[in-house]
Amino acid sequence: MNQDTFNKLREKYKNFYYDSYEIIESNENLKIVYHFKIEGLTEFTPYYLIDKKYITNKNIDKNLLNYLVFHIGLIELISYFKCTCSPNVIINAGYIDQDQINWFKKLYYYGLGEFLYKNGITVSMDNLMNITCNSKKENINASYQGMGNLIPIGGGKDSVVTLELLKDEFNNNTCFIINPKDVSAECAKTAGYSDIFTVKRVLDKRLLELNDKGFLNGHTPFSSLVAFVTYLCAYLNNKKYIVLSNEASANEPTVIGTKINHQYSKTYEFENDFNTYTKKYFNIDIKYFSMLRPLSEFQIAMLFSKYKKYHKIFKSCNVGSKSNPWKWCCKCPKCLFVFIILSPFLYKDDLIDIFGSDLYSDETLLDTFLELAGYSETKPFECVGTYNEVRYAISLTIKRLGDNLPYLLKYYKDNFPLTLDEHLEDNFNYENNLDQKFIDIVKKAIKNV
Repeated sequence: MNQDTFNKLREKYKNFYYDSYEIIESNENLKIVYHFKIEGLTEFTPYYLIDKKYITNKNIDKNLLNYLVFHIGLIELISYFKCTCSPNVIINAGYIDQDQINWFKKLYYYGLGEFLYKNGITVSMDNLMNITCNSKKENINASYQGMGNLIPIGGGKDSVVTLELLKDEFNNNTCFIINPKDVSAECAKTAGYSDIFTVKRVLDKRLLELNDKGFLNGHTPFSSLVAFVTYLCAYLNNKKYIVLSNEASANEPTVIGTKINHQYSKTYEFENDFNTYTKKYFNIDIKYFSMLRPLSEFQIAMLFSKYKKYHKIFKSCNVGSKSNPWKWCCKCPKCLFVFIILSPFLYKDDLIDIFGSDLYSDETLLDTFLELAGYSETKPFECVGTYNEVRYAISLTIKRLGDNLPYLLKYYKDNFPLTLDEHLEDNFNYENNLDQKFIDIVKKAIKNV
């Protein structure tokens, strides 16, 4: 893909419509269907299924429910809009004012930063799309008082650490998964949660057909979708807190010196933007925050290394997630990053038992190794940690092993300085949205490792 393809598609397909949504109630589910259209090309009807047994709120305000569902569609549309990047986005399904339009234009632009970068597309935020809204404003004024925590579970080490940090609030916790895979459910069950709030999200197959035909494709800000879906589900489930597992490391751009970040919708900036938006426009007492924002990936790995009952269960590999059962592929940046960040604490036998091989001995991973350590143009476009913590983890592992080093560690020692004075074990990031009770839990966990 290139700039020319982008320009031609925008010229041919000028208008993208978010026409409507439906909420269809059966005895078992709420089915939410969205209606999108690229004028002159095709229509899309993706949908969600929410099991009604998790709807415990007995005082649901219909107007607020509709408004929250409408907002999920404002994020869901990104996956379909990006096929042609139509310059005009027309919203007929609900009302947003100019400030809201500007908020979403920012999210769309930075959330599609990787997509634009990898497709060789140059466009400004103002020119990516013109958003118009043809609906009338409705007054939303709901009362709400929730309690407890809704905890999204991904199946990796981060959400496991959050579950362990909040184990003393067990009776107030509800685990949440969109399109659960076995490993995600197994992590929650290992933490003691047998009943998991699950939502089924179904993409329109016509999107996949367009991808196969060569229309524009690439990364979308999935975590922003999680934000709006969990907000709806927290409301339905009477929860006060949505507790994410995004660490401080997510704030570092993938392309250093820019705002291009694979993890944009996991950043502190997005978290703040989302809370500001929901407080102003939804105006109910639900708070969205990351339990792990005070910590680095290194510290999360340090904590996770102690939770041995999860070591053979958790998985983070996106390539391996496409297999059944989910497994580590041992060739991708995510596998190598997790291996590196755990290596100061678990190398060698325990890590090999987890992954099935010694990734430090794999010479084919050298380029990825250098990207992760910051000796390349960009970081891998994956959810990985900062250069500093990767270098620190490598350096600690080299120091502990001495002279008997596998290939990648020997290469590093021969070519780069060790960084042993970072002392990342003791860091605490005070740029976070944790209430004091959660701050105390995190500080106690780090102190007791």
